[in-house]
Amino acid sequence: MEPIVSSFNKKSQMRVSHRLVLVAFFTVLITGGWLIWEIDTVDHPAASPIDKAQEDLSRIEYPSQKGMRWHPRFIRPHETLESLYGKDWIWVARFNRVDRRHVYPGMTIKEPERMEDIRGYTPLPKELPEAKAHRKYILLDLTEQWIGAYERGVLKFSMPAATGKAGTETPVGTFRISARHQTHTSSLYKINGEEGDQYPMDYALRFHIDEKNVGYYIHARDLPGRPASHGCVGLYDEEMQERTFGTPEEPVLVDSRKMYEWAAPDSEYGDDYGDFEEIDNGPTLEVRGSLPVYR
Repeated sequence: MEPIVSSFNKKSQMRVSHRLVLVAFFTVLITGGWLIWEIDTVDHPAASPIDKAQEDLSRIEYPSQKGMRWHPRFIRPHETLESLYGKDWIWVARFNRVDRRHVYPGMTIKEPERMEDIRGYTPLPKELPEAKAHRKYILLDLTEQWIGAYERGVLKFSMPAATGKAGTETPVGTFRISARHQTHTSSLYKINGEEGDQYPMDYALRFHIDEKNVGYYIHARDLPGRPASHGCVGLYDEEMQERTFGTPEEPVLVDSRKMYEWAAPDSEYGDDYGDFEEIDNGPTLEVRGSLPVYR
């Protein structure tokens, strides 16, 4: 025989159980909401403060940008320079000294407050007094990671560059373009380790040979947004990147060809068949400054 439970006791037990359920429900609701709020407020995607790979380009200090208004922009999945900035992506790329292949989720770039501030941006002077005596003169500013072409001291065009990194810096001083090689490849470095092809250095302009008989060139290269080479000077060449890496699908920036055709044109040195060729009386190249600060 089962014990008889009064209706009063049953109702009391039900009220207690209901209270326990309500307490548990509100506890989960409150703590869950707190957790969601906490995650939302502290876990926004952002660059690593350690940044061993130097993927936060907002930490590179260029003197010409100190008076300009910009803020760090963390790149999220599926975002590209084109999707973020439309036709102005070219100016944002130049402002950051980076190519499209090296803008990927997880990195940070400098985003200008106003696009009109960076259209036509160059950190180099419009006129260079020491270049007035030269028909053609090239200025490379290591601190700005920027190179410019002058004619009788007047800037004709300029572009970002990727120079030698710490430990393999681009030599400082005054040099002269002494050779051209449209289809040059590196004799020291390969694309994918020992099994890869020699690294392409299209539109190469030699300006120095060191005591170890190593040649230094201005040439086509990846631009990761910071000094990165073994001493040469790299310029945009998306045609080379598309041919070598399959991206970008529609090349636009080919600064290396522009510099090459200006510095060593066929009209002055004869037809260029792509072979290595030493040239006389090439443009003077001045390399000044030191590597930019990475804070």
